[in-house]
Amino acid sequence: MDAMERMRDMRTKGSIVCIGGVNVDRKARLLVPFELGTSHPVVSTQTAGGVARNIAENIGRLGQNVALLSVVGGDHDGQWLIDATSPYVDTRMVTRIPEANTGAYTAVLDERGEMVLALADMAIYDTVRNEWLKQRWLKFGPISAVVLDTNFPTDVISWVIEQCRQDRLPLCVVTVSVPKVKRLPTVLSGVTWLVTNQAEAMALAGKRRLDDAIESLFRLGVENIVITRGAEGVVYATRKGERGAIAAPVVKVADATGAGDAFAAGFLYGVLNGHMVEDACRLGISNAALTLQTAETVNPALTEQRLRAAYEQYFHEGGES
Repeated sequence: MDAMERMRDMRTKGSIVCIGGVNVDRKARLLVPFELGTSHPVVSTQTAGGVARNIAENIGRLGQNVALLSVVGGDHDGQWLIDATSPYVDTRMVTRIPEANTGAYTAVLDERGEMVLALADMAIYDTVRNEWLKQRWLKFGPISAVVLDTNFPTDVISWVIEQCRQDRLPLCVVTVSVPKVKRLPTVLSGVTWLVTNQAEAMALAGKRRLDDAIESLFRLGVENIVITRGAEGVVYATRKGERGAIAAPVVKVADATGAGDAFAAGFLYGVLNGHMVEDACRLGISNAALTLQTAETVNPALTEQRLRAAYEQYFHEGGES
């Protein structure tokens, strides 16, 4: 059974389970050009973040059943994140660890909204163990698909990949950063979709050319590869021989944080609703564009109708044919 067959009717089979990071995102946007060694006036904001959490909220806002499996601290931030996420996502499997600090991500953005520097306090995820995950995995009802980011330790990530392979569950792995891409195991059989950016793909594959990296990732066992390239759009490749590149529309950027997560969610929404990989990438790009135009990590106005309208605007009304 190929990826499309496994994913075609998922909406009737159960929840999409997102496993990974749930963070507080703190952003400071510069009001003047960045210079080393001096202070800068900024506008500061705080939003709910974390790759797995962001993807889950996007998917929930798009009308899909979605659950989140993660950990937060026993602090105020942890409860705030659960409260902010639960209107769109089943958060019953988010565990509070009293002695830990909730994960925190701090980004400094330039005047255009592009990242200058990011800082991550993610020590809480290193406390996650396989036994914790196994106990909660068994409590889920029907699972239609799994989304896994790379915040958890290697043995936990490996367990999820192997469990999805054994259970024949479609699995989308979404990378978090170049350092954390190294947490992925060397055998990736069981990964239906790998959504990553260009730097992370080449770091994982150990290659300097994108084409070589794609071939190397196929040899590791990945079925389908989608590589985001920021303003240049995306490149995709499948084991069936489908390959292509799709340009991103030009939009006014308010804040780039969360755009990659929005792409992953829009892409998965497309696949779950029967779109071929190329068209699913267009839906992902459309969702990323919607997120780029808001200061929030997840667009608060996102709906299925809004995404479909953006897709039509960017790719059928004077965009790509």
